[in-house]
Amino acid sequence: MAVDQDKVMDFLHRFVGDLGAAMAAGNVVVGHRLGLYAALAQGPATPAGLAERTATDPRYITEWLRGQAAGGYVTRDAGANEETYSMTEEQAFCLTSPDNPVYVPGAFLLTLGALRAEPRITEAFRTGGSMGWHEHDGDVFVGTEQFFRPGYHANLTTSWLPALDGVEAKLQAGGSVADIGCGLGASSVLLGQAYPAAHVTGSDYHDGSIELARKRAADAGVGHRVSFEVATAQTFSGSDFDLVTSFDCLHDMGDPLEAARHVLQALAPDGSWMIVEPMAADDPADNLNPVGRVFYSASTFLCLPNARSQPGGYALGAQAGEAAIRRVVTDAGFTRFARVAETPFNLVFEARP
Repeated sequence: MAVDQDKVMDFLHRFVGDLGAAMAAGNVVVGHRLGLYAALAQGPATPAGLAERTATDPRYITEWLRGQAAGGYVTRDAGANEETYSMTEEQAFCLTSPDNPVYVPGAFLLTLGALRAEPRITEAFRTGGSMGWHEHDGDVFVGTEQFFRPGYHANLTTSWLPALDGVEAKLQAGGSVADIGCGLGASSVLLGQAYPAAHVTGSDYHDGSIELARKRAADAGVGHRVSFEVATAQTFSGSDFDLVTSFDCLHDMGDPLEAARHVLQALAPDGSWMIVEPMAADDPADNLNPVGRVFYSASTFLCLPNARSQPGGYALGAQAGEAAIRRVVTDAGFTRFARVAETPFNLVFEARP
């Protein structure tokens, strides 16, 4: 077999980049847990200086800083008398503030947590088996919150909710919200903070997530208006909701159709369901890009195994796309469905009875 050496080198360059990124993920999480990025963002430092700021070992910090500089996550200051590092405004923006639209450490925490399931996922490939969301490492839950919350914080009240038909006015007047599949409650808390007159009920089938969600709401000072229950999307309680929300979770469900039917029953006659899903085109060929790669890879470890652990027979995956979501929603009985907003990572739909 004739091998084109130039194409081999192109592939090896891609491989080296991927291998470096895979190993760097652990280093980003180390920096996140130890506060190394936040400390370096305070001002330039030598390895010894950063180690002193963070009460860590200088030799480990030296190795860590060199690797971070090689990856472009920190900056090695050329011309300094000593080996000195700093962070640009852009690096600090992405690595130190969880309220910024892009906060990357959570994504790496989620990734490392998910990869701990590799033996189970490998076996599932052989057997067609499954792995429920609740069975994953705890870093998956925390990392998911840290990864997705910045996008919700940046977009929920500025573009997503204003794009819905009359919903903001209802919430400002004291409307009710059911936030299904809420995880650790980041979306529920944001809704409660943005609309002080509204009442929000978050639900998730994972009791460990709900326990943390209640703590998050209490810490944010909205626990009296933002409550939580352990329930699936097919069984959450309440009725006549002005708004039902599902953030990046419908595609994870084994039975999204039954969930959609339950949402329809729980909505007020003039209510709205806001469905936030990962950015995806209907044709898989159009998802063969860096964002699609992230979501397909994450879906293999998280979304598909979870869906297959539940009854219903669906396994939409993180790259389901608009047509698949529309089909589920309209099959459930909704008469109106439209895409109302999007970001590089999300599609936002509104469904109405």
